[in-house]
Amino acid sequence: MKRQLFAAATLMASLSLAQTAHAAECAVAVDDPFALEAAAIEEIYACIKDELVAGYAKEGDAVASAYRDWTVSSTRPAVAGAHGNRLLYTFANDIAAEQYLKYATEGVNMPVGSVLAKESITISAKKKAAVPGPLFIMTKGEPGSAPETADWVYGGIQPNGQPMKFKQSFCHDCHVAWEAQDMLAYPLEEVRLAN
Repeated sequence: MKRQLFAAATLMASLSLAQTAHAAECAVAVDDPFALEAAAIEEIYACIKDELVAGYAKEGDAVASAYRDWTVSSTRPAVAGAHGNRLLYTFANDIAAEQYLKYATEGVNMPVGSVLAKESITISAKKKAAVPGPLFIMTKGEPGSAPETADWVYGGIQPNGQPMKFKQSFCHDCHVAWEAQDMLAYPLEEVRLAN
């Protein structure tokens, strides 16, 4: 019994050290994500990107397991103010990519089957570190399939791979501000990739 307790204590200490080492590796010198310079954001992303993918895909979600092979929409993550002031990095599947990367502001009509996956990174002032946030997902359905959300289905995967639970209106009530863009917000202009 003592041996099992010692083994459990050793395992917990190892996990604690691993988490501490990660926090030190992804340390952030500012409390406000808007104060981050481009180079600092690139360093943060380089430090945390593998952890994001591994965490999101942990439970086998199809989008979480595939999105990194899709088209990226910006040169790096950026803080746009939406999604809790997180660093955001959006990927578009093959169906969505061409239209999405036009960044059109009027008359946008995304094709059925478009899927956007948005990685997020939270800057924890308490931990002075970058920590994984959710993977936000938007999927365009058939006309009339979800009339209350303009045929978009909103979803999300937590950093541990578990699906997020929320009402569709929670996301749509914000996205409706971009109605002329088919409910799409885009990366900041300074980081957008050209189509």
